Amino acid sequence: QVQLVESGGGLVQVGDSLRLSCTASGRTFSNYAMAWFRQAPEQERESVAAITRSGGITYYADSVKGRFTISRDNAKNMVYLQMNSLKPEETALYYCAARTLISAGTWSVRGNYNIWGQGTQVTVSS
Repeated sequence: QVQLVESGGGLVQVGDSLRLSCTASGRTFSNYAMAWFRQAPEQERESVAAITRSGGITYYADSVKGRFTISRDNAKNMVYLQMNSLKPEETALYYCAARTLISAGTWSVRGNYNIWGQGTQVTVSS
Protein backbone atom coordinates (compact mmCIF):
# COMPACT_ATOMS: atom_id res chain seq x y z
CA GLN A 1 0.00 0.00 0.00
CA VAL A 2 1.21 3.52 -0.75
CA GLN A 3 1.23 6.55 1.49
CA LEU A 4 0.44 9.96 0.01
CA VAL A 5 1.73 13.44 0.78
CA GLU A 6 0.37 16.51 -0.97
CA SER A 7 2.24 19.76 -1.51
CA GLY A 8 2.10 22.93 -3.57
CA GLY A 9 -0.90 24.64 -2.05
CA GLY A 10 -0.91 28.30 -1.18
CA LEU A 11 -2.58 31.69 -1.47
CA VAL A 12 -3.15 32.96 -4.99
CA GLN A 13 -5.21 35.60 -6.73
CA VAL A 14 -8.22 35.07 -8.94
CA GLY A 15 -7.09 33.88 -12.36
CA ASP A 16 -3.73 32.64 -11.15
CA SER A 17 -2.29 29.20 -11.67
CA LEU A 18 -1.02 26.66 -9.18
CA ARG A 19 0.41 23.18 -9.46
CA LEU A 20 -0.24 20.65 -6.75
CA SER A 21 1.94 17.61 -6.26
CA CYS A 22 1.31 14.32 -4.56
CA THR A 23 4.24 12.14 -3.59
CA ALA A 24 3.62 8.45 -3.06
CA SER A 25 5.83 6.19 -1.02
CA GLY A 26 6.24 2.53 -1.80
CA ARG A 27 7.22 0.52 -4.83
CA THR A 28 3.74 -0.15 -6.16
CA PHE A 29 2.68 3.34 -7.18
CA SER A 30 2.05 2.29 -10.77
CA ASN A 31 -0.52 -0.22 -9.49
CA TYR A 32 -2.80 2.60 -8.40
CA ALA A 33 -5.08 4.95 -10.19
CA MET A 34 -4.88 8.39 -8.65
CA ALA A 35 -7.32 11.20 -8.04
CA TRP A 36 -7.66 14.66 -6.62
CA PHE A 37 -10.57 15.70 -4.44
CA ARG A 38 -11.26 18.96 -2.64
CA GLN A 39 -13.25 20.02 0.36
CA ALA A 40 -14.29 23.53 1.22
CA PRO A 41 -15.33 24.45 4.77
CA GLU A 42 -18.69 22.96 5.72
CA GLN A 43 -19.05 21.29 2.32
CA GLU A 44 -18.81 17.74 1.09
CA ARG A 45 -15.57 16.46 -0.36
CA GLU A 46 -15.90 16.56 -4.13
CA SER A 47 -14.02 14.93 -6.96
CA VAL A 48 -11.81 17.07 -9.17
CA ALA A 49 -9.82 14.79 -11.48
CA ALA A 50 -8.45 11.29 -11.81
CA ILE A 51 -5.92 9.39 -13.86
CA THR A 52 -5.52 5.73 -14.64
CA ARG A 53 -2.50 3.66 -13.63
CA SER A 54 -0.70 4.14 -16.92
CA GLY A 55 -1.77 7.75 -17.27
CA GLY A 56 -3.53 6.96 -20.50
CA ILE A 57 -7.00 8.06 -19.42
CA THR A 58 -7.98 11.08 -17.40
CA TYR A 59 -11.30 12.21 -15.94
CA TYR A 60 -12.41 15.64 -14.83
CA ALA A 61 -15.28 17.24 -13.03
CA ASP A 62 -17.27 19.45 -15.36
CA SER A 63 -16.40 22.51 -13.30
CA VAL A 64 -12.67 22.17 -14.00
CA LYS A 65 -12.57 20.83 -17.55
CA GLY A 66 -10.34 22.94 -19.75
CA ARG A 67 -8.64 24.61 -16.77
CA PHE A 68 -7.16 21.76 -14.71
CA THR A 69 -4.83 19.02 -15.88
CA ILE A 70 -3.96 15.87 -13.98
CA SER A 71 -0.77 14.01 -14.84
CA ARG A 72 1.55 11.46 -13.29
CA ASP A 73 5.15 10.33 -13.41
CA ASN A 74 5.37 6.70 -12.38
CA ALA A 75 9.18 6.78 -12.36
CA LYS A 76 9.06 9.49 -9.68
CA ASN A 77 5.98 8.23 -7.81
CA MET A 78 4.31 11.56 -8.39
CA VAL A 79 0.92 12.82 -9.49
CA TYR A 80 0.23 16.44 -10.31
CA LEU A 81 -2.71 18.78 -10.65
CA GLN A 82 -2.10 21.85 -12.77
CA MET A 83 -4.78 24.41 -11.99
CA ASN A 84 -5.28 27.46 -14.19
CA SER A 85 -7.71 30.36 -14.03
CA LEU A 86 -8.49 29.71 -10.41
CA LYS A 87 -11.70 31.02 -8.89
CA PRO A 88 -12.49 32.06 -5.30
CA GLU A 89 -15.02 29.24 -4.96
CA GLU A 90 -12.19 26.78 -5.52
CA THR A 91 -10.70 27.63 -2.18
CA ALA A 92 -10.48 24.30 -0.41
CA LEU A 93 -8.31 21.62 1.07
CA TYR A 94 -7.12 19.49 -1.83
CA TYR A 95 -6.58 15.79 -1.28
CA CYS A 96 -4.75 13.15 -3.24
CA ALA A 97 -6.33 9.68 -3.25
CA ALA A 98 -5.51 6.25 -4.64
CA ARG A 99 -7.29 3.07 -5.58
CA THR A 100 -6.38 0.16 -7.79
CA LEU A 101 -8.84 0.67 -10.63
CA ILE A 102 -11.10 3.42 -11.83
CA SER A 103 -13.56 3.84 -14.64
CA ALA A 104 -15.84 6.52 -15.96
CA GLY A 105 -18.50 5.39 -13.54
CA THR A 106 -16.37 5.04 -10.42
CA TRP A 107 -13.63 7.64 -10.44
CA SER A 108 -15.62 10.41 -8.84
CA VAL A 109 -17.01 8.44 -5.92
CA ARG A 110 -15.23 9.37 -2.72
CA GLY A 111 -16.05 6.10 -0.99
CA ASN A 112 -14.25 4.10 -3.65
CA TYR A 113 -10.86 5.38 -2.51
CA ASN A 114 -9.18 3.78 0.46
CA ILE A 115 -5.88 5.67 0.51
CA TRP A 116 -5.76 9.40 1.21
CA GLY A 117 -3.22 12.08 1.89
CA GLN A 118 -3.57 14.78 4.52
CA GLY A 119 -4.40 17.54 2.08
CA THR A 120 -2.89 20.83 0.98
CA GLN A 121 -4.71 24.14 1.33
CA VAL A 122 -5.49 26.25 -1.71
CA THR A 123 -6.86 29.73 -1.11
CA VAL A 124 -7.96 31.88 -4.02
CA SER A 125 -8.33 35.52 -3.07
CA SER A 126 -10.48 37.99 -4.92
